[in-house]
Amino acid sequence: MDTKKNFLEQFPIFETLTDTEKQQLFQMVDYKVRSKYSYLYMPDELSSTVFFLVKGTVKIGTHSNDGKEVIKTILHPFAMFGELGIVGEKQRQDFARAMNEEVHFFTLKVEDFKKLMRSNHQLSLNILSLMGERLRKAENRLESLIFKDARTRIIDFLKDNAAERGRRVGYEMLFKHSLTQQDIANITGTSRQTVTSVLNELRKENLIYFNRRSILIRDMSRLS
Repeated sequence: MDTKKNFLEQFPIFETLTDTEKQQLFQMVDYKVRSKYSYLYMPDELSSTVFFLVKGTVKIGTHSNDGKEVIKTILHPFAMFGELGIVGEKQRQDFARAMNEEVHFFTLKVEDFKKLMRSNHQLSLNILSLMGERLRKAENRLESLIFKDARTRIIDFLKDNAAERGRRVGYEMLFKHSLTQQDIANITGTSRQTVTSVLNELRKENLIYFNRRSILIRDMSRLS
């Protein structure tokens, strides 16, 4: 019960639940662990479960007709995902896969989630707000793919990650990650060779420093 309580405190969408509703939620969720690189769900599976990530990193993506992986988003602890069943999705369109470490998460049946939403109006508004924000990010990414060149998309990716997850040290921003250069290519709609070239160019220009697990941006204002 303590594990569930600690978990729920990390998700702002549940702040408005009453004590009774929280107790109901404790009974509804299940705690699960999956090994690295394992799939949490695959396309065409029923969209009957919502996931809440508490440890590890998960990528959400799909495959093109020629088999190329397209990463839609990378999720870190305290992200909710697989929620489209709430708004009518019957079968999964994407996959969710653990990255290079074991993942820990809770699951909640869509029907149970809907019961809570019907009894708590603010929870419904919180979910609507969250989905709206994700739609906005998806639209921004689509515009980026249409209007921006590869270098700019890769730089935007670096700046967005630094802004969301980075740690500031003076003018510098450091963020740790679990991505390969192929992953970055799959996120930014480029090729691995292009990612390698752009990162090396930025390092030569003394704008960034990087290794396999972290990227240091020397000065966010100069990175362009």
